[in-house]
Amino acid sequence: MAVRLPRPHRFDVCAALAGLLGGLLLWGVGLRTNGPDNPIVLLEGRWWILVPLVVTAGCEALRRTMPRTALLVGWAALTVDTVTQGNLVTVVMFTDLVYAAVVYGPPATARRVPWISGLLTVAGTVVPVAVWRVPEALLIGVVIGLVALMPAATGWIVRNHRDAAEAARLRAEQTALLAEMDRAQAVTSERARMARELHDMVANHLSAIAIHSTAALSLDDPKTSREALTVIRENSVEGLAEMRRLIGILRDSSGDTEPVAAPTLDGLDALVEGARTNGLDVTLDTSCATVPAPVELAAYRIVQESLTNALKHASPGRVTVALAHRDGCLTVAVTSPFGGEREGPRAPGSGAGLVGMRERVALLGGDFEAGPVQDPDSTDGKIWAVRASLPVTEGDRE
Repeated sequence: MAVRLPRPHRFDVCAALAGLLGGLLLWGVGLRTNGPDNPIVLLEGRWWILVPLVVTAGCEALRRTMPRTALLVGWAALTVDTVTQGNLVTVVMFTDLVYAAVVYGPPATARRVPWISGLLTVAGTVVPVAVWRVPEALLIGVVIGLVALMPAATGWIVRNHRDAAEAARLRAEQTALLAEMDRAQAVTSERARMARELHDMVANHLSAIAIHSTAALSLDDPKTSREALTVIRENSVEGLAEMRRLIGILRDSSGDTEPVAAPTLDGLDALVEGARTNGLDVTLDTSCATVPAPVELAAYRIVQESLTNALKHASPGRVTVALAHRDGCLTVAVTSPFGGEREGPRAPGSGAGLVGMRERVALLGGDFEAGPVQDPDSTDGKIWAVRASLPVTEGDRE
């Protein structure tokens, strides 16, 4: 199977053709770098000049695709050009091969070429002076430095700037990607928070409306229907007020509107009284000191959602709400009857309430449990128990 060589870059081909034509022009007019009486000229005759010129031009076409090979072959061609009458274009194209080997070559080549060029420059300066002991011998080192060391150093500087620019571009892309990920995460977190708030604010009122409207439709009793409609109106008005406050917060971007006060544990009595109005037999037992606002809001929402679930799903019986502050944690426990067939209408549930309560507790670093447990006052009955433990100190939250 034949090996397919890489295709030369268009600019490199143009540079090679330009160098070849320029060298032929100098060759045609007889402009040479070495005189005919120079002792280093071993290949006499003007036709020998074309051999290193053509080879170096071919290497120039491969300066980007095969930089190491082009440099090695170009170095051999320059050596041949040195022992002929010489062509200035051949020397100029070799300097470009040195530059290209550093800029486009592998990292190892980019590191070695400047060192080798520097050593050759030092050797070309010291050895001739030591041998001939004349000041003119220093010109040999100067020429080697101009032909090899200068283009190598220039290529090293250009490569370092290019690598630094590429690293900066990659860092900018990574920063932009991280910023986009943070933005998406912030949007997701805010959507989840607003979903929890909306559910906790409105679900209780809508559940009561659904249950009492079903009762009003199923029972042909004017008194019962009137009572149900009264409860429906109260819950709808309260639900609309909650919705308006939430929409006002979302729409206001100027910051002129005062923020709506978050629910506190002082509002549990009114919350329980509303649940009793909706038909639940609720008892409240609170024995807790002052707690941070986030913990207070989470506890209120957990009790609110638990009462909503009890209204929708619990069997007839007593619902207990207990809050206690001990061991650096606020414990919230809500129990309601579970199992059996409930008489009267029920409201459908989606499970979003349990998810919201679990998320609220997780954000505060607490523990949450919800599910049926054995009733200690009964041998065969079960109750639905919701229990949340919320840390109230900075150390517990961590």
